[in-house]
Amino acid sequence: MQIRPDKGLTFDDVLLVPRRSSIASRQDVNTSTRLTDSIQLKIPILSANMDTVTEAKMAIAMARAGGIGILHRFMTVEQQVREVKAVKRAQGFIIEHPYNVGPDASVEQARGLMDRYKVGALIVVDAAGKLIGLVSQRDLMLAPVSMESVRQAMTPRARLVTVQPDVSVEQARELLYQHRIEKLPVLDGGGNLVGLITAHDLIKLDQSPDVTTDSKGRLRVGAAIGVTAHERERAASLLEAGADVLVLDIAHGHADHCINLLKILRAEFPKVRIVAGNVASREGARELAEAGADAIKVGIGPGSICTTRIVTGFGVPQLTAVMDSAAGVRDSGRDIPLIADGGIRSPGDLVKALAAGAETAMIGGLFAGCEEAPGSPVLRDGKKMKVVRGMASLGATMDRRMSERGEDESAEDQE
Repeated sequence: MQIRPDKGLTFDDVLLVPRRSSIASRQDVNTSTRLTDSIQLKIPILSANMDTVTEAKMAIAMARAGGIGILHRFMTVEQQVREVKAVKRAQGFIIEHPYNVGPDASVEQARGLMDRYKVGALIVVDAAGKLIGLVSQRDLMLAPVSMESVRQAMTPRARLVTVQPDVSVEQARELLYQHRIEKLPVLDGGGNLVGLITAHDLIKLDQSPDVTTDSKGRLRVGAAIGVTAHERERAASLLEAGADVLVLDIAHGHADHCINLLKILRAEFPKVRIVAGNVASREGARELAEAGADAIKVGIGPGSICTTRIVTGFGVPQLTAVMDSAAGVRDSGRDIPLIADGGIRSPGDLVKALAAGAETAMIGGLFAGCEEAPGSPVLRDGKKMKVVRGMASLGATMDRRMSERGEDESAEDQE
């Protein structure tokens, strides 16, 4: 065993020396950064892929704030796919595969679908999937008891205004205003339904200039996967659902099985953005960069609830880990960003992480108490709280095992 000649430093060990600035106001500060070479963020913050931090609701909030959320992987593939789709449907210029209903469905069935999917209208299609009308909550609001089917309540195809897929945002906005309507079905050249444009979504685009969106105007979202062989199928399903970036989720990323899976994914999905980690050394960052990572997560045990350093005796103080990893990336000859994962307890810690060489930071505990975090609030000593736990904790492990057996257990029972 050898002792490092230099000291390892964490955020509390240092302060940044003030320098002369040309910025006149805090409002002039630009916090834009990159998650990968093709994914830009307005704020350098990711919500952590923990089951008490990030599911669809948190990911939506993060993207609308200019960051991005990483969905945790401790659910079935089908559940994680649904979470990805929920984020992708939350906002966008053209809604692909809008929810639909048949013309012979009852009014109550249509109402139930709207409540279930939390939408204000349904496309009405025939047996061949062709557009024949549109039914909205307004159509059903005062529907008489005698009105039994959607066909009777819907606005028929002849009265709808439709557009083609190449319509611009400005053209769509003009048509909506001109006809005083709220929905524009999108049809291809053959008259097939390919999407839906809503006034509600266009308003969101205007109100959220800093939102993190893809080329289709949909919110961006990341998804975590494990490093076992069967995770390739999970990755394929998540990418098909629309995930913008995959995050290899393993405590020690400088390991053969992590590097091997990274190479396999890079070969199988060459255009996919992949974040690999976690590492805390120069060699670990260099090898992940050489294996094809698009970004690297840095941090072994710095989190407020992480016990890795206590249990295993391994770790590097986070500020030093980021600086060493930045050197490792330079050694690889590539220019890819680092994500400081863990240890962020204040805004100043985030600034120090960026100064040390990270371009973004992943935060867990600070977000766990938010309304958007998964789980129901609990009362403790008269105060409203939410549970937060490490993903290797006893509670998280028990929850995963019960999920695999099809059982359910509340967070209150586990913690």
